[in-house]
Amino acid sequence: MKIEITINGNIGKEEVVELYKVNEWSSAEKPDTLIAALRNSDTLVTARIEGKLIGLANAISDGHLVVYYPHMLVHPKYQGQGVGHKIMQAMLSRYKDFHQQMLTADGKAIEFYEKMGFERAGKTEPMWIYGGNDH
Repeated sequence: MKIEITINGNIGKEEVVELYKVNEWSSAEKPDTLIAALRNSDTLVTARIEGKLIGLANAISDGHLVVYYPHMLVHPKYQGQGVGHKIMQAMLSRYKDFHQQMLTADGKAIEFYEKMGFERAGKTEPMWIYGGNDH
């Protein structure tokens, strides 16, 4: 299985909606808004096998200090096979020198992000990688 990771590549509305629906994300109910949001992200990473979209993640950033990762999805058929890890490695590499990298996780995603280096932000559910020492 050869996974192709692309940064800021093209995405089609139908393939994106299909990925969101199979993951039961409510964003699939707003396809035009969803595709506009993804296309206008600072970074969009996609994962494909033989051209088929099997995962994606996006980042919103000020371009210098802070980045927020709002979405990261992998088709259930490909979960647990390193796809999400490759997607997030691309993001972490791109934003490695940023002061603060943030996301919100729940359920099984918490353990995944902890393995990627994120930690709980205080007693809240949001998680982050923070390079400072003033909090």
